[in-house]
Amino acid sequence: MQNYIIAGIVLLLIAVGIYSTVKHFRGKGACCGGGEYRPQRKKLNHITHTKTFCVEGMHCQRCVVRVEEVVGDIHGVAGKVDLKKGLLTVSYAEEVEDEVILTRLQRAGYPTTRAE
Repeated sequence: MQNYIIAGIVLLLIAVGIYSTVKHFRGKGACCGGGEYRPQRKKLNHITHTKTFCVEGMHCQRCVVRVEEVVGDIHGVAGKVDLKKGLLTVSYAEEVEDEVILTRLQRAGYPTTRAE
């Protein structure tokens, strides 16, 4: 009887693991909670210049959305992420110090450096 209970628990754990893996690879249960939410892109009236930053810790589309939201919350800037390269391109309509962007992304859990 004990063997059946143990076998049942092991099978249940395997089923949960397979379900979570399939959900992850479909993009619905990613490392950051997944989801289908797509924020509206922030549009700037005029762009004075752009800068590129290297962002660490991005693993999925939800990470991309989060990084773009963090940058988009800063007045006068908008960001676009390239997940494969791990790069964030920031477009500026106003002068904003790099430290403001770096600090906000650090607080959100994404270590960032200025790309050369």
